[in-house]
Amino acid sequence: MSAPIVAAGCFLVIALLVVFPGRPARTATRRRLVQVLGDLHPRAPRRPDVVRAGAVLGGLATAVVLGGWGGLAAGVAVAVGLDRSLRRLEPAAQRARRLRELADLPLAADLLAAALRSGAPVDRAVSAVAQALDGPLGVRLTAVARSLRLGAEPEEAWAHLAPVAGAERLAAAAVRSAGSGGALAGALTRLADDLRADRAVAAEAAARRAGVLIVLPLGLCFLPAFILAGLVPVIVAVLDDVL
Repeated sequence: MSAPIVAAGCFLVIALLVVFPGRPARTATRRRLVQVLGDLHPRAPRRPDVVRAGAVLGGLATAVVLGGWGGLAAGVAVAVGLDRSLRRLEPAAQRARRLRELADLPLAADLLAAALRSGAPVDRAVSAVAQALDGPLGVRLTAVARSLRLGAEPEEAWAHLAPVAGAERLAAAAVRSAGSGGALAGALTRLADDLRADRAVAAEAAARRAGVLIVLPLGLCFLPAFILAGLVPVIVAVLDDVL
């Protein structure tokens, strides 16, 4: 079997490991917690053994293609680099979940404020909003509502929203309201406006960054062509006249 075929097979396995990172088995305790609180983490980060297998295959493919002691050294370096890169790579399902939670957070704050203004208790208001959202953020809010209903401390109950970016402000406002007895609806309305403004600013920054990244490959291709077609003939002509 030739070296290119072996390398291609190794890289194909690596691609499959990246797309299908695997999912750790659930213990009996975890299954019971999922039944009570809901599955807050349906797709866990990539398993260490899967990441290690992908890194080893990448290093093996590099060593086979290059060959010799140099190929072996390069294979070790590639294996270490792949191991670190794959551990930091976010699975597609986890990324989609995170983006969905970010998109639903301002709406959740508005709905929760409206439910509180109607006179509903905090736990029932949170439960109603969770049912209305019907998404990953709704699962977390369901866990918050159940914790509050079971008598958990506000800090412990609202900690279910901690993994969601921006939700720490919502949790902090709810905890302050529970401690001081102040109205929470007004703070949630202002928070929803702030979250939408933050999203608009982030979207504008991402659009500007995308414009720069799009122009960068064009510049990298144009600059060598300009040097070869424009500057090199002039320099050669000048050197020919001088010499």
